[in-house]
Amino acid sequence: MIERGQPVARILPAISAIAAGAWDACANPAGRPLDPFLSHAFLLALEESRSVAPRTGWQPRHIVIEDASGSLRAAMPCYLKSHSRGEYIFDHGWAEAYERAGGRYYPKLLSGVPFTPVTGRRFLSPSATDDPGARTMLLSAAIQLCEQHGISSFHANFLTRQEWEGCGALGLLQRTDQQFHWHNAGYSSFDDFLATLASRKRKALRKEREAVRAAGLTITWHTGGGITEDHWDAFFTFYQDTGSRKWGSPYLNREFFSLIGTSMADRLLLVLARRAGRPIAGALNLIGGDTLYGRYWGCTEHHPFLHFELCYYQAIDFAIAHRLAVVEAGAQGEHKLARGYLPTTTYSAHWIADPGFRRAVADYLERERAYVAEMGEALASQAPYRRGPAEGESGDQDDPDA
Repeated sequence: MIERGQPVARILPAISAIAAGAWDACANPAGRPLDPFLSHAFLLALEESRSVAPRTGWQPRHIVIEDASGSLRAAMPCYLKSHSRGEYIFDHGWAEAYERAGGRYYPKLLSGVPFTPVTGRRFLSPSATDDPGARTMLLSAAIQLCEQHGISSFHANFLTRQEWEGCGALGLLQRTDQQFHWHNAGYSSFDDFLATLASRKRKALRKEREAVRAAGLTITWHTGGGITEDHWDAFFTFYQDTGSRKWGSPYLNREFFSLIGTSMADRLLLVLARRAGRPIAGALNLIGGDTLYGRYWGCTEHHPFLHFELCYYQAIDFAIAHRLAVVEAGAQGEHKLARGYLPTTTYSAHWIADPGFRRAVADYLERERAYVAEMGEALASQAPYRRGPAEGESGDQDDPDA
């Protein structure tokens, strides 16, 4: 029971149940680089398009903490999940083991951004710095929700390292994994970046880019009002092709892209490739305060190295031109290493109700973290640079993801 005048936790069945301004004041407070995936507009588009809904296995259960006056003090995007798809923190083995032992793993409670393996805050507050008080209140509300409704577990995916460490201090299980990110060392051009690579790698990248030009393809950038419904029609065709090959059906529907094209166009970069004037491939990126996030890609014609050009090299070109510090090009993909993207640790935290199963998972995660750390060191030693970038040589910090 919360005493009179104390902060109160509420569970929202939809992001529309809270004013955009109040949510965004916590999601993207002044003094922090903007995270487009946490914005009210992005989460609303997922729900309004019905890409996120109970029928797709994502039931919104956003947690907010309000003070005695009703003002928002903290918030956390949360979903009741009936499966583990679209998360990129792979706990399918946990689910199978739990159910073999007679338990019911689903539904589970998840804090994260649907279909989006991008590091960012999950315990949101108006503070520009890490807020342990907000995190404690939100975690307490999430665990209480699980206990009251017999939910097996709570998961917070793609946390910042500070959040991950804070969750560990509060007793949550800690997991790590790896992505590959490109770091901008103040480059003035793509050639400036190439000059930092070993000669053999530099020649290989130039050869790949030249192969795309030799195929007679034209590549264009589209942002803001320059993205039309015709562009979205073409891109959705590409996205469907990749999604159907990877998952059987795409996670996002056509309406979602129109919605974000209306509500957050200035945060979008659509890269299109054309042959004879007709779009044949595309990559969609979201533009953050200091990071370019490669999200979705697809094609209707296959050309050598076109995927690398649209998803990796064009992203680097854009980041250099707009002075962005990092390119996050999606989940997995050791092939990114040869193209200048370096291993970067990702973090998640987990609460499991059953004490015996929790101990078993904790033992597994201890060994897994050691393996991830060793693999990161081994991959970093294979970086293509003849000298490391000035910053971010290895980080601590999905597909049709780029």
